[in-house]
Amino acid sequence: MSLPDLPSTVNASQARDSHAHDRFRAAIRVLSEAIETRAFPGCAFGVVAGGEVVLEGAMGRFTYDDDAPAVKPGTVFDIASVTKVAATTAVAMLLFEMSTAQQGKLDLDTPVGDLLPRFVIGRPAGDRARHVKIRHLLAHNSGMPGYVELFRAAQTPGALLRACLELPLEAEPGMRAEYSDPGFILLGKAIEVATGEPLHIFAEREVFHPLGLSSTRFCPAPGMRSAIPPTEQDTSFRHRRIQGEVQDENAYVLGGTAGHAGLFSKVPDLLRFAQEILRGWKDDGGANHRALFSRATIETFAARQPPEGSSRALGWDTPSENSSSGKYFSRNSIGHLGYSGCSMWIDLDAAVAVVLLTNRTWPDRSDRSSQLIRQVRPAFHDAVREAL
Repeated sequence: MSLPDLPSTVNASQARDSHAHDRFRAAIRVLSEAIETRAFPGCAFGVVAGGEVVLEGAMGRFTYDDDAPAVKPGTVFDIASVTKVAATTAVAMLLFEMSTAQQGKLDLDTPVGDLLPRFVIGRPAGDRARHVKIRHLLAHNSGMPGYVELFRAAQTPGALLRACLELPLEAEPGMRAEYSDPGFILLGKAIEVATGEPLHIFAEREVFHPLGLSSTRFCPAPGMRSAIPPTEQDTSFRHRRIQGEVQDENAYVLGGTAGHAGLFSKVPDLLRFAQEILRGWKDDGGANHRALFSRATIETFAARQPPEGSSRALGWDTPSENSSSGKYFSRNSIGHLGYSGCSMWIDLDAAVAVVLLTNRTWPDRSDRSSQLIRQVRPAFHDAVREAL
């Protein structure tokens, strides 16, 4: 297999040295082969190391059609569950800092029922829900179920939220790790109660704008949609091409803004977000720049949570056996995946961050594309780390 012409796929202006193309040739080959095997039609990618962006590029097209637009390094994607860290967890981290500064914004041990009374109203006195705290939702150990097609019966935002609030818990809080979209839907709503405003407005003002994340937003305007790769040809719910609107059906019914999904972003924005995490970890913001997140807050949110054996931290995931991060990211790394084929991993010890954005679910959610992306991610991350 021949490798694509690298100058056309890698943004040389973002390379730290003139040998960047050669350095990352193996990593780029992984992605090129992934496109050839139809793991995804196109992708954008970027790497931060040593405080700099050392690689930023793109390859492939929006779809498998020869005349489809080419993906560019700045192409905006539906980042699916990466929303959980880039928006919801980021806001929770800010509110946690406010709380530790005695401004009373968000205590991780606040019972969810204190913020969302309907979560406990109507349940028996000893029901597990009364013991669920904000930290349990963040850690995916609340006992909430993993994924529920709430959109099948609930077709308005209010109806879907009520259905989510009334879901029975399947385990005692803190006793079982179960990655839970419903849990993050409730977390997003709890944050809205704590802040007194919609999640997307708070995130835009307090996270995206201060960091200069110019293309990161929920609900892209209709005029922007054609510049975003489509995620699916939906034949079962919306019965149309899904492009520039959230793919996740529960988030769609919630109006496109939710704690678990709905954010759109691009590689340069997510690299900037990752750099801010690394800046806070290093705690060297300097006199003219205070990091958005303090090292103490990052340490709190990066710490693995119960039960024993779970890779989940607070909002973030951490490397585990057969992790998508590959074999070189240290134990002291945080990251997250997105169903659409996106990922972000940050190695706090090595000061390295890698972002990969794809639309691997186009044109449908085949098992084959799911299997392929599970192979591509660790191979790409390993090749990047070997290049560094």
